[in-house]
Amino acid sequence: MRSLKVLILEDDPFQLMALHQMLNANQVFEVLTAISVETALRALERQGPVDIAICDLQMDGDDGLSLIGHLAATSLAQAVIILSSAEASVLDGAAQLARQQGINVLGVLQKPASVTAIGELLSEWLALVEMPGSASRSTTSELPALPPLDATHDYGAEWIAYFQPKVGLDGELSGVELLARWQHPSLGLLAPGLFLPRLEQAGLMPNLTWHMLELALSLSYRLLLARGRALPVAVNIPPQMLDQADFVPRLLLLLERFPVRPHMLTLEVVEQSARQMAVVQFENLLRLRMAGCRLSIDDFGTGASNIQRLLELPFSELKIPAEFVRGMADDRRKSAVVGGALFMAQKMALNVVIEGVETREDYEAVSMLGSPAIQGYFIARPMSEADLLNWLDELEHHPERVLGFRAVKPDRAPAGR
Repeated sequence: MRSLKVLILEDDPFQLMALHQMLNANQVFEVLTAISVETALRALERQGPVDIAICDLQMDGDDGLSLIGHLAATSLAQAVIILSSAEASVLDGAAQLARQQGINVLGVLQKPASVTAIGELLSEWLALVEMPGSASRSTTSELPALPPLDATHDYGAEWIAYFQPKVGLDGELSGVELLARWQHPSLGLLAPGLFLPRLEQAGLMPNLTWHMLELALSLSYRLLLARGRALPVAVNIPPQMLDQADFVPRLLLLLERFPVRPHMLTLEVVEQSARQMAVVQFENLLRLRMAGCRLSIDDFGTGASNIQRLLELPFSELKIPAEFVRGMADDRRKSAVVGGALFMAQKMALNVVIEGVETREDYEAVSMLGSPAIQGYFIARPMSEADLLNWLDELEHHPERVLGFRAVKPDRAPAGR
């Protein structure tokens, strides 16, 4: 375990000591401890930001939600783990509240925690901030700040794509999602959480998105030429880009430049507001579907991405987010939500992708509910283009080496013509 800096908020001295020992057992030795929100804030003021805050919820005086709100407002922690003896619905509600405030929630744990459970969440965080090939670094709080961004500068040479496969329960490849990374000349390889907010503030999200679209279609077309079949690719589209009247014509020109069939491209849209969709956005979505592109409603069931949107808009796919999937094997409520979404999607003739399938237990729980495509560490972590090409070769010739489950069809990749 690389060096991490962790804050524990826990008002029970025995539990506090146990958590401290669990972190030490996971090779985490820079630990701040606090028995109240007030002492936690003093510790952060004296010793600076932390990578992760482990927050109890229920305590005398200010509760854990107060600390989470403060962390969201001050960015004094990169992520939180919520730990409490409260019932599961309260834990899930606290996690949802934290996410709405912009906090990365690594997980929610019922007391008592275990060394293994804590270690798995810490490893997940490190996987997010230290991708393969990145320079070794200690804590994210010690990373130098990004220098001021220039909206007129071309960062395309530094923005790269990582690819995460999506695979059906029968082993058939459904495609790959592109995930942005920044190969910064001085800071090394940066995960999206470290730079996307800055790009959004600088008005550079459209630049990044067009670059990702070009990388996606370029790879798909090159595989069509080399192997006779294009690779289905998915790219996230910021909602504000749908406000642009020239979005669809510009995308169609890109499809002419890299001539793969439009249905090879899936545009994943996350709605950030429950307001009624503007006419230009609605029209752009319709024109994209008329052109043959696929549309996915991302993070279905969170924020404004709800059933009403599915009825109003021409989506062809819904993505069920990781927070509904993690721990589903032991949570009947999550299983009911995912099962209901799969049933509804089947009746509406929609494809389904389930994100965040990290463990065999979650995979087996999903497999009992239907036949969606699945995406997550149990299938494959995000990888560079070179690693993806090797992974695709392995999938074609030795699928048992890259897939953690059996029943793989001989013909795994969809035709690209």
